[in-house]
Amino acid sequence: MRNLFLCIAFLCVVPVQSQKTVEILTSKKLNGDREIIIGLPPSYESNKSKKYPLLVLLDGDYLFDAFQGALNYGAYWDDIPEMIIVGVVQNKKDERYTDCAVDETTGLPAESGEAFFEFIGQELVPAIEKNYRIAPFKMIAGHDTTAGFMNFYLYKDQPLFDAYISMSPELPLGMEEQLPERFQAIQKTIYYYQSTADGDVKKMQQRILKLDAEAKKIQKPTLQYYFDEFKGASHYSLVLHSIPNALYDFFQIYQPISTAEFDQKIAVLPSGYVDYLVKKYEVIEKSLSMDLQIRLNDFKAIEAAILKNKAYGEFEQLAQLAKKNYPQSMLADYELGMMYEKTGDIKKAIKHFQNAFQKDEIGDLTKDMMLDRADELKNM
Repeated sequence: MRNLFLCIAFLCVVPVQSQKTVEILTSKKLNGDREIIIGLPPSYESNKSKKYPLLVLLDGDYLFDAFQGALNYGAYWDDIPEMIIVGVVQNKKDERYTDCAVDETTGLPAESGEAFFEFIGQELVPAIEKNYRIAPFKMIAGHDTTAGFMNFYLYKDQPLFDAYISMSPELPLGMEEQLPERFQAIQKTIYYYQSTADGDVKKMQQRILKLDAEAKKIQKPTLQYYFDEFKGASHYSLVLHSIPNALYDFFQIYQPISTAEFDQKIAVLPSGYVDYLVKKYEVIEKSLSMDLQIRLNDFKAIEAAILKNKAYGEFEQLAQLAKKNYPQSMLADYELGMMYEKTGDIKKAIKHFQNAFQKDEIGDLTKDMMLDRADELKNM
């Protein structure tokens, strides 16, 4: 199937029909084979041109299903983008500790840890990029030992990953001081989530809190830092609290316009409602490397803001945006029809509703609706 992999494939049946395969990657760095789990999103086979963010999971043997469940749920509501998940299996005796071995004197990866570090960056990620459609945005996650180890990717001048989910990290020597320095030095946008709990391992928690205190002092737009300290959770149960929080924190900007966003950020604007929508999707593209089609529901939200504030002139700008995003649909003519109806040019409004009748239906906009709208205006 793929020349780098000896594939052992099977389907894991879940409600959204995500595909889960177990494959073996032969590694020169590790001088052997490593089992990995790959989860493809439901739309992967049907949407051949789409590229997906990559999420690499250390401790993939027990983190994979927890992450896949949260991602499936978030993607169902379009709150989180679909992504490709790659879980690195580390369930053999002492394997995760060998993989994440750190020199006690330098605080840097020891020989086997360095080999594993290079395996991820020089073999695993390139192999996934070669064989699957991967978008530029890459994430990595780990728990305790692996969470601490994954931070070493931030020590590189050009970090391999854009987003990091660090759950109760066991920090190598000096990392609570070194990592904030790296946050300051890195020029690219970095998303970083860290968590602990009141039932966490105390010697680890103290250093996590110290790192958190230093990270919160950093004020720069390219660092998106998030932290949770869960009450009533243990070192293990905090994982199930952390996963959805991290994902929803990282992808706040990706999410469709909510009632709160509409009420607090859009409806209160004196003007510039369409500009707000354009900028929202520009930020998504810049921050998450996603060229996302503007959602129909977001068009409807801006339409509602225009109507609420009687800024009818902005319908023309909204129509131009609709023509770009949905060129075969009736949406652009509908928006122009709304503009002319509200500004009293009934003749032009009728024309655009009639033009809309000849285009493809979209969302709740139907041909019957366009004809009815035109007829109502003729009878005024």
